[in-house]
Amino acid sequence: MQSAEAFDLIDTLLNLKPDSKTWQARQFREKVKNGTQASYAALFSPDLSFPLQDRWLVALYASSLMQSPELTAHYTEQALQAGIDEKLVQIVTEDHVEDIVKSELNSVLQFTKKLILDPIEGNQEALLTLKQSGLSTQDVVVLGQLIGFLAYQIRLVAGLKAMQKLEQAA
Repeated sequence: MQSAEAFDLIDTLLNLKPDSKTWQARQFREKVKNGTQASYAALFSPDLSFPLQDRWLVALYASSLMQSPELTAHYTEQALQAGIDEKLVQIVTEDHVEDIVKSELNSVLQFTKKLILDPIEGNQEALLTLKQSGLSTQDVVVLGQLIGFLAYQIRLVAGLKAMQKLEQAA
């Protein structure tokens, strides 16, 4: 089993401790827990060609659209630490991405909204819009992987929070 001292974003955000049943439930599938953290690290690696600042904004937008306060706070902090202008962070968290003039970023965030809120809209036309705005095929793939991960991460946090509430009520 992984040591309690190893960093895990979700455990940290939800303040999960080894004496809680929710933390213990996460340890049951250590491979999944480690994979989740490894996916986070890989998708926010500076080594990917898709701009890291745009990835932080995608994560911020997805978590704010899905009303995940812990993840929204985390991704806001990451965006600001990455040097993203506070006004742009505000535009994203308040869902005013239509005000973003940079075509590529606007398209990326519009695509994010489609996949997060109405995945069926992430069709060929939506993908072509990304390509027309200047994204490479490789960057479109990274964006799709990132959005898929974020949807999973947001739901995982929501589920664990529900488990915490049940645990605290018992």
